[in-house]
Amino acid sequence: MKTAVIIVLLLVIAVQAARHYTLERGLRQAAGQMRAQMADETTARLALPCPSAGAEELLSCLNELMELRQQERAGYRRKEQELRRQIANVSHDLRTPLTSILGYLQLLEGEDLTPEKRREYFQVIEGRARTLQTFIASFYDLSRIEGGELPLEREKVDLGRAMSDQLAAAYEQIESAGLAVEVDIASELPPVWADSGAVTRIFSNLLTNALRHGSDTLTVKLYRSGGYIVSAFSNRADDLTAEDAAHVFERFYTADKMRTGQSTGLGLAIVKALAERMGHTATARWEDGVFTVEVRWRV
Repeated sequence: MKTAVIIVLLLVIAVQAARHYTLERGLRQAAGQMRAQMADETTARLALPCPSAGAEELLSCLNELMELRQQERAGYRRKEQELRRQIANVSHDLRTPLTSILGYLQLLEGEDLTPEKRREYFQVIEGRARTLQTFIASFYDLSRIEGGELPLEREKVDLGRAMSDQLAAAYEQIESAGLAVEVDIASELPPVWADSGAVTRIFSNLLTNALRHGSDTLTVKLYRSGGYIVSAFSNRADDLTAEDAAHVFERFYTADKMRTGQSTGLGLAIVKALAERMGHTATARWEDGVFTVEVRWRV
């Protein structure tokens, strides 16, 4: 009898020792897998060669932590790439007008310049300097808006009056651009809660964008749709694509892949940032050659 008990105990000890050895080996293998993941950022999940409720629960938690770490790394890389792209674009947008200014300053050193040429060069330099000033101011404003540092005061704003005022102020620009303008502003629209200065900036940026890049006819609409008032600026833009429309609100994005300096790509980014800061939304779409930017204002 005693011999049988001893044999059973020895078997139990042997089984437990085997399980302990297997579990320890599995944990060591899991640790090795984790080190490999940290070294080469593989996505394989940690696993044990033998089942163990407690160890499996531990590995499950470790797998979740590793997945979060990988997501954070991927997010960091995306942000780093975006930052590098933005720095490159900022550098380009600063360098382009500066290079032009320096070039014309060298031309002004010519002793045989006529007064007419000299005035022409000065006008070009002034234009490039104003472009540079606008870019720096827009970049600063966008940074303040996105950082919540630009103070906005809510009040009841008549969007119809604000839009009419902007169209009237831009009359000469519209004439110079050679665009036909179709305006449809609904009557008796309720006011919206917004910052009047921000509303003016939004309409001004949308109008400037249409004048720079639009052709044929500019259509401006203001109407009510359910619990919103919708302001829409539409113009012919055959050089754009649906993919461009999906990115126009990004910083420095322009459809001009060569970035000729005609646009900094900040105007529409400011539109979206201001609209969202006030609790409204901005969207863009491109359909059959027509590009439309809408701002939906909550009533």
